Amino acid sequence: MFSVAIDGPSGAGKSSVCKCAADKLGFIHVDTGALYRALAYNALKNGINTNDEILLEKLLKTTKIEIQYINGLQAVLVNGENVTDKIRSEEVSMGASNISKIGIIRDFLLDLQRELAEKNNVIMDGRDIGTVVLPNADLKIFLTASPEKRAERRFKQLLEKGEKKEYNVILEDIIKRDYQDSHREIAPLKPAGDSVIVDTSEISFEDSVLKITEMIEAKL
Repeated sequence: MFSVAIDGPSGAGKSSVCKCAADKLGFIHVDTGALYRALAYNALKNGINTNDEILLEKLLKTTKIEIQYINGLQAVLVNGENVTDKIRSEEVSMGASNISKIGIIRDFLLDLQRELAEKNNVIMDGRDIGTVVLPNADLKIFLTASPEKRAERRFKQLLEKGEKKEYNVILEDIIKRDYQDSHREIAPLKPAGDSVIVDTSEISFEDSVLKITEMIEAKL
């Protein structure tokens, strides 16, 4: 199987770019961030603080995470419940950042992620795919953009959904998330030594997809 590891900070457009590239190439797109969001959502749903390692460990014993592909789209199930449309809030996002610092959480998801890559041609995105999850991936890319550009894109996305949030608040959240993800003790966000850096700050979404697709095709 051919595996592509794409890492990068929150809001860099990894999931959207990877999904389109996967569709074009006939690969499976694995959004690992959605797995952490699903666990965070489950914790919050059960009234558990996403920094409470003891209670989170207990919760894992009764938690089953599954990935299904419905009409080509990734769906995440927690104990049989499709939570795909419930895990994109800012609260869940910060909760996911909190739990991603916890070793037992990362271990819980590691086998699932690797199993998907063993059985399918995958484009897998996250924050430690090239460094930890798939260290032998055929191609590693670090997809990034400036915090300001990522905040601008998020601001526009929320407006399109009819949600209003101050740009400065979004920017502060992104900077906080970047710091937390890159400074955590376990599997911090960073480019793998053999990854290719792709900065999308000044290029369109379509050009980002084209660039990633061409890089994969060149490797194939």
